[in-house]
Order: sequence, then structure tokens, then C-alpha cells
Amino acid sequence: MAILKMNTTSNSKTMTTTAGKVITCKAAVAWGPGQPLAIEEIQVDIPQKMEVRIKIHFTSICHTDLGAWQGKNEAHRVYPRIFGHEASGVVESVGEGVEDMKAGDHVVPIFNGECGDCVFCTSKTSNLCKKFRVDPFKSVMANDGKTRFWTKEGKPIYHFLNTSTFSEYTVIDSACVVKIDPEAPLKPMTLLSCGVSTGLGAAWNTANVQAGSSVAVFGLGAVGLAVVEGARSRGATRIIGVDINSEKLKRGEAMGVTDIINPLELNRPVHEEIREISDGGVDFTFECAGNLDVLRRLSYHAMRAFYEHMFMIWVFFDIAGSEMDDFITHELPFSEINKAFQLLIDGKSLRCILHL
Repeated sequence: MAILKMNTTSNSKTMTTTAGKVITCKAAVAWGPGQPLAIEEIQVDIPQKMEVRIKIHFTSICHTDLGAWQGKNEAHRVYPRIFGHEASGVVESVGEGVEDMKAGDHVVPIFNGECGDCVFCTSKTSNLCKKFRVDPFKSVMANDGKTRFWTKEGKPIYHFLNTSTFSEYTVIDSACVVKIDPEAPLKPMTLLSCGVSTGLGAAWNTANVQAGSSVAVFGLGAVGLAVVEGARSRGATRIIGVDINSEKLKRGEAMGVTDIINPLELNRPVHEEIREISDGGVDFTFECAGNLDVLRRLSYHAMRAFYEHMFMIWVFFDIAGSEMDDFITHELPFSEINKAFQLLIDGKSLRCILHL
């Protein structure tokens, strides 16, 4: 890290500046599928045109990171790589052309960015930007097709989901960064990057859950519980939570689920149970476990015959805000990131916040 000492006429101060210089910092680097992440000293380049360099203060892990780390599909098998997409931090410096952010701004990254000008961004029916939409195959910056990370030996380290937040510093396209109120605490704001906003947005924006309606949520992880919160805040009178993890069912009850179902404890199909307790079926079903069998078979059959409101959650949606402390079940130092992954694998955490 570069140190610049400056003297003023009134007094002498030592000021640290990194703007315009390559930064040396720590990052959790993935060297291969399923291998423990290695805390490495890396180099982070200066932000180029329309890019932002961010000091990450908090980051967390979701199942998207877990699946990528495990190398579950071809898109994830690019190494070495820095994963991570839920985070919050402070802008360290900006590249040429960035006018809506400056050093010191509090921000969260978003993996589904918006240029604001393409046919998709200007459409009222889509937020899947042509240039900055989520793309698991993308591993370099949009500006020049290069990475902004290197090992200390000069080997490139690749990006992930437009964000790469498992690093003390990261460089992100400005289209994938959102400025937030500096009075908002950064730790809970981390969850706005993905899980909480996805679930709330699905209930509020896409499904448009109405007061007095009934809802079934399959999977009570962070996204599913965010759907529960969204449905509850909209006035849904019956919220049925389905999960095989008893601890998640307990959390669901504490956050507004009115009826819980553990499929392992039933002697009949889940949709039959839902139809019975909801007087013929629910108005909305949300598949939040990433299980195609649930999506195709159970979610659809759990609805009333005249409804077709079934939602599989894939895309990031804008939200106004929420109570998010209940989603944070664990906190660890960044150096213990592999322990955080194991907590998620074991089904013990909703979100584990890592302090950088």
C-alpha cells in the first residue's frame, strides 16, 4: 500500500492515500473447486473508466457462493478466482467518468447491474441490463476484458458475478454499485446485495402480495425468510413455511410464518397438506430452495385451482428497506471464511457476516 506524507502550513499531518495506486491487501482466493479458500496477499489495480474501487467492510456468504466454490457447473470453474457478492463498504476511489459516486461514499455492490441506457434498462418490464446483467461466465471487467486482481507474482486472479467481495478491496463497474445513506449501519446493509432484497422484491414487486392473501414458501433460508417478511408486511393472513431443517422452521415462526411443514414428518405429499390447511390451496407459492422438483410439482399443486402465481426466485429486485438483523445468525472475522462456509453447508446459518 502506498503511503503519502503531506505537510500543511498550519500543522503537520501524516495522511495515507491509495487513490491512483495499486493496493496490496488480503483476499480469500479460490484455487480449485472445493478447496479451502486461501487468505492471500494480492494486488488490486486502480479503477479504470466507469469503475469504482471499494474498501469492503463486511461481506457474507450465500448458496450462490457455495455452489460456485464447489464448482457445480462449468461457469464456476475459472481459477484462481475471488468469489463473494454480498457486501457493504466505502468508496476508496473512482475511475474516469464516474460522477454519481466519490471517495467516502457508503455503498453496496449488486451483481445485476444497470447501465441505464440499453433497451432492457429503459424498458418498464425488465431490469436485465444487456451489458451488466448477472453472468456467471463473466470473469473479467467489462471495460477492457482484463482483471483488476493479481497474485504477488503477477498472475491474474479472476472476478465473480461483477463483484468479488471476498477481498479487503475490490474493483467493480460503477453500474454494479449502489450508494446508500451514510447513516445506515453497514453491517446489515450487506444483506441488501442479494438475499433479503431478492425475497422482499419477489413478494412486493413481482407477486404483489395483497392483504388477506395466503402464501406458501418452500425453503426458509435467507431468501425464503425475506419472502416471509415481505408477505407479512403486505398483510398476508396465512404464511405456510416448508423446510426439512427444524431450526429454520423455528426461525420462520419467529418471523411471521403461521403454519410450518416439515416434509420429512408427513405421510402424504406436501401439496396435499397445504391444500388442506389452506382451504383448497394458497394464492401464491414461492420456491426458494433451488429445487426443480419442488418448483415443477409441489409449488404448482399447492395453489388454488384458479391461481397461477408461482415464483422461482432468480433475479435481483429493488426494495425500499427492511429489518434485517434477524437474518444475521453468525459473525466471524474474515480470516475464518472457511468456517463460515461450513456453517452454511451444515444448515446452521442464514447469513454469517464476515468483518474485514
